Amino acid sequence: MMHYKVGYLIGSLARESINRKLAKALIRLAPENLVFTEISFKDLPLYSYDYDADFPPVARAFKDALKTVDALLFVTPEYNRSIPGGLKNAIDWASRPYGTNSFTHKPSAVIGASPGAIGTAVAQQSLRSVLSFCNSPQMNAPEAYIQFAPGLITDDGEVTATSTEDFLRNYMAEFHIFIARVTSVLPKDA
Repeated sequence: MMHYKVGYLIGSLARESINRKLAKALIRLAPENLVFTEISFKDLPLYSYDYDADFPPVARAFKDALKTVDALLFVTPEYNRSIPGGLKNAIDWASRPYGTNSFTHKPSAVIGASPGAIGTAVAQQSLRSVLSFCNSPQMNAPEAYIQFAPGLITDDGEVTATSTEDFLRNYMAEFHIFIARVTSVLPKDA
């Protein structure tokens, strides 16, 4: 069975983020042939097209990390009914300069956790809109809006509720199928 490298981006920059816990759980529950690497964006400066002629080393390293993966998993909180500014900034860096969009034909999935009853539904729709513009094929189903309660996921990524564990395991199995489908029909480099 084919292995796929999946880069994951955690929308929150907080070390104790519940979305970092969710990412650990997703990795634990994923099929064996998905290999994960975190792609950090915390050190990126604010994007400006003034950099397009000569990206700083941190931005080149970020884009290089995106090139090495077959697919992307976005695990993000919701800030003010949208995605965190740091994540949007990272996407702006990755999509520039013109003609070097790192998301073109790269399969992606979006998930997030929040203490609120609707999880991260509005942020996910905002992120989906941006990824759509960036030409990233997205797994649209199953959708996953995780209402996070204390103790739902341990610091090591163990899910304590069986129904949530089963749902997340299925979500990752579906993501694997989606990656295989997309990479079999679209060219890796655009």
